[in-house]
Amino acid sequence: MVSVVYAGQYEREFLFQTVEKHFALLSLDRLFSPEMKVVIKPNLLMKRRPEEATTTHPLLVEAIAAALKKRGVTHITIADSPGGLYSPSLLQGIYKASGMEKAAAGQKVSLNTDVSHRDVACSAGTVCKKFPIITPVAEADLVISVAKLKTHGMVGLSGGVKNLFGCIPGLTKPEYHWRFPKEEDFCHMLLDLCETVKPAVTFVDAVISMEGDGPSSGTKKETGMVLCSQSPYEMDEVLCRVAGMDPKTIGTVRLARERGLFCGEPSLCGDPLKTFSFALPKSRRDLSFSSYIPKPLRGVSNLLIQKCLTSRPSVMKNKCIGCGKCAESCPAHTIQIRDKKAVIDPKGCIKCYCCHELCPIHAIEIRRSRLFDL
Repeated sequence: MVSVVYAGQYEREFLFQTVEKHFALLSLDRLFSPEMKVVIKPNLLMKRRPEEATTTHPLLVEAIAAALKKRGVTHITIADSPGGLYSPSLLQGIYKASGMEKAAAGQKVSLNTDVSHRDVACSAGTVCKKFPIITPVAEADLVISVAKLKTHGMVGLSGGVKNLFGCIPGLTKPEYHWRFPKEEDFCHMLLDLCETVKPAVTFVDAVISMEGDGPSSGTKKETGMVLCSQSPYEMDEVLCRVAGMDPKTIGTVRLARERGLFCGEPSLCGDPLKTFSFALPKSRRDLSFSSYIPKPLRGVSNLLIQKCLTSRPSVMKNKCIGCGKCAESCPAHTIQIRDKKAVIDPKGCIKCYCCHELCPIHAIEIRRSRLFDL
């Protein structure tokens, strides 16, 4: 079940009412007790202001904290591991820029600055049997994920499942890109992670979403909704409808169905679902020619397509300031800073687009083969 509530603006009292509607629609009160340790896990990808639509809006997080306090929950922590280094000072800077500092103060809840982690087993994992999980999430009695609806250069959709990648600490995340460079394997890893964290509730901030070159360099899109579900898998299927995406093209959704993590069509309650046609990231617009090629030749042809036609990250020298964030986040270590400019070695690039995702000034673009423009 996925609940839908229209929300055309980020206004404090209005969002408080919106969250209360979701609690009523899904009977969420039964999940909480006063003695619980509850973690609210937003999407805090990087140091961005709320109006840039890259991060979960702080007023939605504050509204969820207020709803928990109303139900007697007192041990509430806002926690995430953004991209890049994971340190108390960097966390504090992101909390301030994203508005989470103000949201936490408004409800007198905690902002996590503990940068330790715990290894948590995933006995049912397909590609991973354990994960390093940031301590507040590992020790929580209940996790509420608060995602932001965005397109994503590598996996297509940043929603309920992808939001949990921020439960892996700091620069450990690029290691998972290196271990699982293929999209399908990476999506299996994300599903294993979701089964490890097991969020009890997933909210999605789809008041203003992001299309195009998400999750950080796309274009804002007014979608006017907040969604909620106890199933992150059903949530992502519904988000595909919102964005006008074929669920079969989104690995986390397709593979979740194949693994039996959910089945059937998600049911909806609340307001009617709004649907749109999101612009896709450049990295997702590449054409596949394999269906036109005889089966015996597809193996070779796919290798050629992968090598010659797949979109690649490219540094815009006139914008690059040589901050090194891209090199820091590159799992393949193919980026160097030379003469105060980033340089990408194309031979070693695994096309995970971490550099594009985490560049603070949008100085890395996704460049498609010119053949697609013919």
